[in-house]
Amino acid sequence: MGMIYNKQPTDITTQLAMLKQRGLIITEEDTALKQLASISYFRLANYWKIFETDEITHQFASSTRLEDVISLYNFDKELSSIIFVAIQDIEVALRTRIIHFFSMSHGAFWFMEESKFNSRNLFQTCLDSIKTELCRSKEEFLQEHFAKYDTPPIPPVWKTLEVVSFGNLSKLYANIKDVEVKKQVAKSVGLPQYMYLESWMRSLTVLRNCCAHHSRVWNRRYPAMPQMPSRLPLTWVDTLHIRPMKLYAQLCTLLYLEQSITPNSQIKNRLLNLFKAYPNINVKKMGFPHGWRNEPLWQYSPD
Repeated sequence: MGMIYNKQPTDITTQLAMLKQRGLIITEEDTALKQLASISYFRLANYWKIFETDEITHQFASSTRLEDVISLYNFDKELSSIIFVAIQDIEVALRTRIIHFFSMSHGAFWFMEESKFNSRNLFQTCLDSIKTELCRSKEEFLQEHFAKYDTPPIPPVWKTLEVVSFGNLSKLYANIKDVEVKKQVAKSVGLPQYMYLESWMRSLTVLRNCCAHHSRVWNRRYPAMPQMPSRLPLTWVDTLHIRPMKLYAQLCTLLYLEQSITPNSQIKNRLLNLFKAYPNINVKKMGFPHGWRNEPLWQYSPD
């Protein structure tokens, strides 16, 4: 049986006093109060945990400053922003290619045909979500469509899938039966097997949601792990010592996909410049292996 939670709320001044008592160095108290008023105590707790020496008393290592915690928080915020832009590029490109390849083979309304999917339950779940997202959307092209047409009740795929979530898009792709068309989509982004793309889309969906909801991204174990093949046609990495549950694996998949989606993307340079701007950040916490800087995939791209 669990314990009863009986802790009472504490004001920001009390929170700051607790942190000082645990050994956190506060150099500018007024600034610290303003920071706690803008970034919640428990959001920052995600970042100061690595500075603690005791999980029970939450005592900080000597010389730990609030500035160190805020710096790590700012690093993570900037990292999340860069990742989100990269995933946006990839999401738009995959959406476009899935719509194109599948509609050319299966027509305008393939996503509404249960017979084309492996799992009936997943098909119905996706279709219900699509209907909800269509009702919620305020896109002009959809409003114009509904004003003009009433049959079928859902617009064609090139309109409908433009407004569904990346998560739904990932599930549709994974569930469809036509392996040959799935291969076409995968090969268009440099992946020789469609199962690689399925796993990459699943993992990037989770990462995208972390970024969108302002969750910590840098030091996290991700439940949806991308498959990491040892060889790929485009510039890739040595996967021998990669831990697929850590961020490094996801960043490698992002950079790989960018090669065929946005060849002149500056995402990699932005990441490398961010690491340079925060030299105290331990990239091993993100799963970066020894020697990662020597990987061709991680070399600076020409401006």
